[in-house]
Amino acid sequence: MRMLPIRSTALVLVAALALAGCARGGGTRADLPYVARDVGTLYTAAKDRLDRGQYKLAAALFDEVERQHPYSVWARRAQLMGAFAYYLDRNYTQAIQSSQRFLAVHPGNRDAPYAYYLIALSYYEQISDVTRDQKITQQALDALGELNRRYPNTRYAADARLKVDLVRDHLAGKEMEVGRYYQVRGQWLAAIIRFRTVVDTYQTTTHTPEALMRLTESYLALGVKEEAKKAAAVLGANYPGTQWYARAYELIGKHGEAVAVPASAAATAPKLDDVPKPKPVDDETN
Repeated sequence: MRMLPIRSTALVLVAALALAGCARGGGTRADLPYVARDVGTLYTAAKDRLDRGQYKLAAALFDEVERQHPYSVWARRAQLMGAFAYYLDRNYTQAIQSSQRFLAVHPGNRDAPYAYYLIALSYYEQISDVTRDQKITQQALDALGELNRRYPNTRYAADARLKVDLVRDHLAGKEMEVGRYYQVRGQWLAAIIRFRTVVDTYQTTTHTPEALMRLTESYLALGVKEEAKKAAAVLGANYPGTQWYARAYELIGKHGEAVAVPASAAATAPKLDDVPKPKPVDDETN
């Protein structure tokens, strides 16, 4: 980097102080004073603020690079760096918008995988516990899947695949939470639909054994013993050593039925897809 003129350096410092004041006051980029600066000087100031952990100010300065020098090579890099600064500042909405704007202008750029990664991470960081609405969780899953589909051989996709498993487990947990809610209120068919979703859509998650046991409970509560036995058999075939199978086995026994699936018979036992599917019912709970 060439030596910066004293006047340019002073301008950057003055602008940085103005930006800091706007940042503390909750200002947006539209509130920032326009001070014409050399593109290299401006970008360096933004990078310096990023390195110091002043992420909000860094994001504003990177935006200024794009604002003042939209057709320079620096602007393209600043656009993505600004998105990264917003992410570090936990301003995930702005990070997503900045990344999407980068992709709209530079769809074939070599840094496009990273832009998709920032979008996915920004959704992922906003995932809430299973007692709340899971719209963001689904958006995170979609964004991670998009990254993996477009750029499967990148290091970003490798991390995305790990996060996909966690997100799917979270979504399955939400289905279980709602299913148990219906069970407590005796709405057995609605509960079965939720547990079936876990078995059908999220069968590789940690919630599948409990879902099969809950299906056994719900079918027995409806008096549909054959379906209950099938669910318990699938549970025994796939998860024979779990507490969930022990409970299902006990439940079936209390109803005068027998369902024993030895470990040696697991290969020929019913699979997860063999559990009967109930007909849809009206469901007003998210």
